[in-house]
Amino acid sequence: MAKGKYEKWLEPEGLLLLEGWARDGLTDEQIAKKIGVNLATLYRWKNDHCEICEALKKGKEVVDYDVENALLKEARKGNVTAQIFWLKNRRPDKWRDKPMQEDSADQQKAASRLFDALEKEEQP
Repeated sequence: MAKGKYEKWLEPEGLLLLEGWARDGLTDEQIAKKIGVNLATLYRWKNDHCEICEALKKGKEVVDYDVENALLKEARKGNVTAQIFWLKNRRPDKWRDKPMQEDSADQQKAASRLFDALEKEEQP
């Protein structure tokens, strides 16, 4: 891989392409292939260069809102599958398949606290 290959993707034209590919629904893996790098490299670039990360996030966000609005429209029309999906994801406290019991939630909190305490003990 050529040194500085990421630099052209930091230019306005490169960022616009990245945003457009994300908006078109391409996955990170597909975008990495279009760029000519492996997925791990794209992830590293996203971590090292906020401009790349933001362009991809911005492109995906537009599509996510579009799909979310379409799902809501279908749910309001009476599409039962859309209604179920919406409620399970937006109101899991009331609509998940297996509601958490209070005891179970308390046990989960206690286990989480115990795990955190054990992690702190392991750190030098």
